[in-house]
Order: sequence, then structure tokens, then C-alpha cells
Amino acid sequence: MGAFTDMLLPDKGSGEEAEKVDQNDEGDPLPGTARHREFYPEGVADILQGEWILSGRDGVDDSTIHRLYMYTIKCVNNGSSKDPFLTKVSDFAVLFGKELDAEVLSMSVDLFIVRAMITKASLVFRGLIDITESQMASLKNFHVRLMSIVLDVDVDPATTPWDPAKAYLFVPVVGDKFVDPIKEVDWDLVDNIITTNAWSNPLQRARPDVFLGTNERTLGGDRREYGFGKLRHGLAFGHKPHPTYGIRGAVAPFDVVKATGVVPSRDTIEVQGDWTKGNLIMADGVARAEDLVGRIITAAHSGKRFYVDTICYDMSAETSFPRKEGYLGPVEYSSYADYYKLKYGVELSYKQQALIRGRGVSYCKNLLSPRFEHSEGESEEALDKTYYVFLPPELCFVHPLPGSLVRGAQRLPSIMRRVESMLLAIQLKHIIQFPVPASKILEALTAASCQETFCYERAELLGDAYLKWVVSRFLFLKYPQKHEGQLTRMRQQMVSNMVLYQYALNKGLQSYIQADRFAPSRWAAPGVLPVFDEDTKDGDTSLFDQEHATVDVLPVKVLGDGFEDEDMEDGEIESDSSSYRVLSSKTLADVVEALIGVYYVEGGKHAANHLMKWIGIQVESDPDEMDSIVKPSNVPESILRSVNFEALEGALNIEFKNRALLVEAITHASRPSSGVSCYQRLEFVGDAVLDHLITRHLFFTYTNLPPGRLTDLRAAAVNNENFARVAVKHQLHVHLRHGSSALEKQIRDFVKEVQDELLKPGFNSFGLGDCKAPKVLGDIVESIAGAIFLDSRRDTAVVWRVFQPLLHPMVTPETLPMHPVRELQERCQQQAEGLEYKASRSGNLATVEVFIDGVQVGVAQNPQKKMAQKLAARNALAVLKEKETAEAKENCEENGKKKKNGNQTFTRQTLNDICLRRNWPMPFYRCVNEGGPAHAKRFTFAVKVNTTDRGWTDECIGEPMPSVKKAKDSAAVLLLELLNKWYS
Repeated sequence: MGAFTDMLLPDKGSGEEAEKVDQNDEGDPLPGTARHREFYPEGVADILQGEWILSGRDGVDDSTIHRLYMYTIKCVNNGSSKDPFLTKVSDFAVLFGKELDAEVLSMSVDLFIVRAMITKASLVFRGLIDITESQMASLKNFHVRLMSIVLDVDVDPATTPWDPAKAYLFVPVVGDKFVDPIKEVDWDLVDNIITTNAWSNPLQRARPDVFLGTNERTLGGDRREYGFGKLRHGLAFGHKPHPTYGIRGAVAPFDVVKATGVVPSRDTIEVQGDWTKGNLIMADGVARAEDLVGRIITAAHSGKRFYVDTICYDMSAETSFPRKEGYLGPVEYSSYADYYKLKYGVELSYKQQALIRGRGVSYCKNLLSPRFEHSEGESEEALDKTYYVFLPPELCFVHPLPGSLVRGAQRLPSIMRRVESMLLAIQLKHIIQFPVPASKILEALTAASCQETFCYERAELLGDAYLKWVVSRFLFLKYPQKHEGQLTRMRQQMVSNMVLYQYALNKGLQSYIQADRFAPSRWAAPGVLPVFDEDTKDGDTSLFDQEHATVDVLPVKVLGDGFEDEDMEDGEIESDSSSYRVLSSKTLADVVEALIGVYYVEGGKHAANHLMKWIGIQVESDPDEMDSIVKPSNVPESILRSVNFEALEGALNIEFKNRALLVEAITHASRPSSGVSCYQRLEFVGDAVLDHLITRHLFFTYTNLPPGRLTDLRAAAVNNENFARVAVKHQLHVHLRHGSSALEKQIRDFVKEVQDELLKPGFNSFGLGDCKAPKVLGDIVESIAGAIFLDSRRDTAVVWRVFQPLLHPMVTPETLPMHPVRELQERCQQQAEGLEYKASRSGNLATVEVFIDGVQVGVAQNPQKKMAQKLAARNALAVLKEKETAEAKENCEENGKKKKNGNQTFTRQTLNDICLRRNWPMPFYRCVNEGGPAHAKRFTFAVKVNTTDRGWTDECIGEPMPSVKKAKDSAAVLLLELLNKWYS
């Protein structure tokens, strides 16, 4: 994780100095830094390779048999939903050429499909099946037809390329189980889908909106991959803006659509008998109304697809068109027929037909990332945000794919993304050759940028501390003549991010890392490669191309999300480089530390050392050689008599076998003595062992704490300021052997400050006090830890047994203080205010001023610049809180209601801070009422929180307010008062 500043933030230097550290002489980012990024190919597990995927051509002799492994996908819903569309999905199986590892089958994938329900998906082995060449051709054809619609990629099964590096197929299965698993394949459905003539209509294939020139659905999808390229292309060709959605797309006039021949002429549609009795005239024929429910229809006028929800027999095209909610202007459309005529240029012929109520077919989503914050007590009605449209049947084509099949298939990309990632983790596990769960290895390979339910950051924190400790111990014992500065430089050369990055490259870890948020539209299914629309490919046409062929298009190089090359995040890709992604070299270094952390957790130091040896970090030495290094020193008797060992060992609650080590641990460089070295070497190893032990303690104590909070805890517990206070609290400073009068005065002043802090009941600054500690006090705590480590024959358990009571009370999530500089920074970010510090120095006094939006709100002076900045931030916070308190009192008086605790401002942020400190989930807000005219709306919100010790609080309902923010603040005030009663 690196060093931390006094503000508990990663130490990156300041300003230009920080930029120089991360750059070489040419100004390019250095390897190992976050700004150094390179393209790397995406890895595919070797087990997915199979030449069999190239077979299955029509007309080939069926004597060739392919033996495949069939795995059905089992989905179990946790929670419930009243929406039948979410539960009515088809079942699928996946065919592989090789048997999958058992760890893949034991894995459960959480799919976040809807707010009130999580679906757990897993693979179940059904057995071996024998497939003929003709059956293979049918299954491949079905696979391509299905996934081309799901992923919105228009490919032809006859010409699409197949890559043997990634060989598997999706097949539909029936619900019944058979002894022979091949009978579970729904061959009738496969045959119906691949033989239908509907695929000849371009509106029934993928990307019909692109064919019509509207580009609406794709623009509404994942903007990272589609970006603004479609929009730019559409504007260049003069597409008309969409009347409803503004500039997002274009509408193809219906006469132009009909001219293409994709919509049959009404004269060619044969209407037999009384079509009003249970039948509907569609765009391409007559269909039974009852058979349409649950199917997918394609709108001929827009190219959009909809699930058929119901047939509205009480509505027709002559029904009055609804007005928008709150709209009081003149009637825009008199009826649905009028709407389609004016907006799309469609003259409906069968206006008495019942209308189809449909809901949009959404684009395929990433189901691996939690997209909802579900809390107990939420009603299904409040969460139902489904929007419906009413369509004339004569403008709709019945799609060949059933709705349940598409909904089930939309889960497949997310499931296979996790399976593919797991297979890579298993492959890496076999290469490392140590029995660690592959699921934990996958965690160490997954970056937080994936936005999944796990990432490597917690393991990286632990691995960083353990790596630092092991290397420090190795160097200390191997080089007894090296001083602390030399040892520090040698350690940096062994564990710096640049070195770890090179180790990762040498082992090919870049192919195993998952660093990008999964986007199905960028995912390559076998036989269905992703399409990128940033640059219009040669040969791409739309209905408008001929009309606007004379428009010049200037070449513009823009990435999918609008960033330039150097601003690309991990995992992002450029143009159509679908098999490559961008990784920062720091990510590779972090993964090495995370793997060390995972192996340490699962197999102890033996497993972690095995991983380090595999990666290339050599830290093992001959134990006998190490034992001969640490020898008792010949400390003069006069020095031994000058040290009060009884008091010092009593404070530590340990008796030293080799007291010379203890003498060395308390000897400062300002007091040279023959036969006694200063404490700096012991400080070097003691710093590393305390960092490791404290990090390990926090890691295993707070197992559910988010990585960021765990990092804050470590930073608050492992810092020189905190250790200095430990030294004063236990009177360790009185035993310091030094020869500096200036240092004596600094220690005396600091001791007085700490004693004042200790008089405050329940107060512990954890190094954030107003007095800067002399570094020597924290150093002797670390050097004593190093002395105990050596005296106990390098037993870290003894070190922890001594230091755990010394460090008590250790920082917890509830007692974690926030540095004033950090608190002010976060406050200004939340309020969108500009924060600026201006520093100056006059003689030995530094002055720091705090400006918010150009107005000075705080100032402080101190000999040390960082301390002056801390005090100035604290003063600024006091001014801001006083101002907020005054405003709150004024608002209370206006509302005729006075709040208690008037010296504090209660807001949502106050409530959020309490939840963070107590490790509670974030508060759940609910809109109780929203009413009033558009120019004077009033909002009423309720809030509750799930406490870890008392469960859910009562729901507190605030006052009606003119904005959502103020309404939530009003509810938060009442809940804070309730919590104050509970815990006061």
C-alpha cells in the first residue's frame, strides 16, 4: 500500500515533486506507477481450447462423432418478485470439449437481476454426449442466432468465424431429466429457430435500429462501448433528432421503411375468416392473440423490440392518446392512430384492432455487479418502475425467439464471465502448485474496478505488510554490518512496485487479472465477436446513407467514454481491440501483494513463502547461518548499571535473556558508547514486524470491513505519532539514552501534551493530536519490538504478546478519528465547493490559510507546516459548523420547531458518518409523499438504519420540504435524535 501522510492519505509528495517521482527524464510514467499503462491480451484458460468447434458443417458425413461434456445451468432465486417476466426463463446447458475442474462446479455465481431478488447460478455436470456433424451444425447455428440477438451483434451463422481458443456452445434444455443427457436438449426448439424464414428480414436480426438509422437502443445501452460514436455518425449524416428523446437518435419515415420491402404490403397479407375472434393482423400475417403473450415483437417503425405483456381488448388505435403527467398544454395527439400518423407517418389500416401492451427488451446487462441497494421493508410497488407501451399489431413482427429464451440467455454472458475467470484462477493455481482455494486466487486477481462483490484490496493490504516484514527480516539477518539506511534502500530494491511489476510480467500474470467492469457488449462469445461503432466500417449502410451520401465526415479519434489515451482506466479498450485491455503496472504489482496475502491467509507463512519463491522473491536462508549472526554484545558494566531494567522490563512485562539488545533499543545516535550501537537497525526490523502484526490483527478482527476502512484503521494504528504516545503512556521515554538538550525539550513538551490528552475521558487521538511527536519516541517503540523479536529467537508471537496490551486501546471502526484535512476535503467534495490552501513562512513560523470558493475560512500558525495545515483545517471546520448551526437554528425558528443539541448540525452526512464508524449499512431513505404543483413541489422522506446490535430502527418521517435533499436531512435529524437516546 505504501507510506501514508499525516492526513492518513497515500503519500505521493506534493505538486511538481510528486509528478517528477512518477516520471522519467522524458516525462513518461515510470513502470510500477498507476499512470504507467500498457495493452495486454485477455487471457483464456487452456481448458476451453478445442478444435471440435470448427466442425459441424452442413452436408458433411455424420459418421464423425464428437464427444462433449454437458453442464446444465442451475439457477436458484433468493428472494421473491411479483414480476413473472423475471421468473419465467428458459433453461440452458453449456457444452465443453473437456471436463471442468470440481472447483468450478462448487462455485455459485450471484446474479443481481432485480432489486428484491438475487439469483444464484451454478454448473451441474449431466454427463458425456455424442454429437454428429449435422447436430453440431444445428447447435452452432442456434448458438449464433441466440447470442447475436442477446449481444446485439448482427452475424450470419454461415460466415461467422470460430476460434478454437474458446470453444463451448449454449444449448436449450427441457425441464425433464433423462438417463441419456442428449435427450434433455430441446431439439424441436433448435430446429424451429434455425429453419424459420424470419431471419431473412433484417428487422428480425440483431441491430434493427441501426438498419433503420435510428441507433436508439444501442445509445441507451452501455455508453462506454458505444460512446458518442453513433451519435456523431448520425449527426454527420443529418439524421433527424428523436422527437421524444431529443438528440439521442433519429426516426425513419415509415414510407422509407416500406420502400425497403422489409414490411409486406397489406395486399399480400391474407386475412381468412373473422380475424376479430382471437386473431390479430400483424405486420407479416395473422397471429392468435393468446399465443402472443410472452413472445417478443419487433416494431417495424422503430426497430425496437418488446415483450408482449397483455392484449388490451378495451383499447384500439382510436382510443384517446394519454397526456403526459403534469402537462396542461394543448392536446398534442387526439388518438393512438393520430400519434403514429403525425410522429412516424404511418396510416393505420386496422384501427379497431386491440392494442398490444409491451415492455421493452433491455440490452444485456452486467449481472455480476450489485446494482441495487435493497433494504428490508421495501414494497414491490415502490420498486416497480416498469414502463409499458401500446402498439398497433399491424406495425409489429413476431420474433422467432421466445421471450423466456432471451431472458434466460441474457444471464449467460455474466455466468460465463465468472466461469472463464474461475478457470483462469484454477490454471494459475496448478502452475503455482500449492493447495489454495481457486476462489481465493480469483479474489486476488480481481480489481476493485470490476465493481463485483469481491476484490483484491483487503488481501493486498495484508500481503504488503507480510512482504515488507519477510524481506526486512531477511536483510537484517543476512547483512549484520549494514546500517538502517542501507537496509531500507535494499528493501526498496526488492519490494518496490517497479520490481513487483517485473515479477508479474515474467510470470504472465497480466493474462489472469480481471481489471475491467464486465460489459456484455464487449464480451466475445464463441462465434459472436463484439462490434464497436466508434468508427463506421466500410460497407455499413442505413436507410439514410443514399440520401445523405454527399455529407463529408471528418475523421475524429475519440475513445468510447470520451477520454484521451492517457486518461484510460484499467480494463478500458481502444476502438475494436476486443482481445486487448489496458492495465496499469501498479495493478500488476498490487496483484502480486494480494496473492501473497491470500496464500498467507489460506496456508500461513509456509504458503506465502512458497508463493514468493515462485514469483521470484528469494528470502530464504540457512537457519544455522542465521542463528550464528545474533551474538550477545559485550556491553560495559557501567552502562548496564545505568539502565533501570526492572522498571523497563516491568513496563514491557517481559524479562530479556540478552539485555544488551534492550540497551541497544533505547540508545539514540546522539549518545555514542563503546560496545553499544544505536537503535536504528533494531528500529528497521521492529517497524516491519509491528506493521505486519497489527495489520494481521486488524485483517482477521474486522473480516467484513471494506478495504478503504481497513486501510484507514491500519494507517491510524501504524504510525510514528501513535507509537510515540504509546511510549509516553507506558513511561518508555524515561529510559531513552540520548545526549541532546534540544531533543530533551521536545520530549518534555510532547509529554505534557499527551498527559493533557489522557486526562480527557475516553479520548485517544491515535496520532492526530495537536502536538507533533519527536520521531525518536516512535522509533524506540519499534526498536524495542525488534529487540524482543531477536531475544525470543525470532518468535513474532512473543512480540505480539508483549505489544498487544501496550497498544491498548487499539483503534476500532467506531473510534477511528478523521484527520481535519481529510474531513474538510471530503466535506468540500460533497458540497461541490472549491478548497485551496495557501502557505507562507516568516522565520521559523509557517502560516497556512484555508480558502473555500475564494473566501478565507481558517488560518493557523505553527513551526511545522503540516501541523499548521492541520490546525487551519480544524479552525475552518469549526467556522463552517458554527455557520451551519446558525442556519439550522434559523430554519428551526422559521418552522416553529426547535431542535435539541443546537450546537451541532444534523444532516445526512452526520448520519452517514455514524454508520461508517459503527460499521453499519448505509441508511435507507424512502419517499413517503411527493405532491404539489410543479413550481412548488414538496417532498416527504422517511429513513431508518439497520444497527448491528439492535436491528432496524423505527422509521422516522421528516417534514415536507421543497427539495429531496432537505427532506432527507429533515428525516435524518429525527433518526439522529433517536440514536442519541439509544446510545447515550
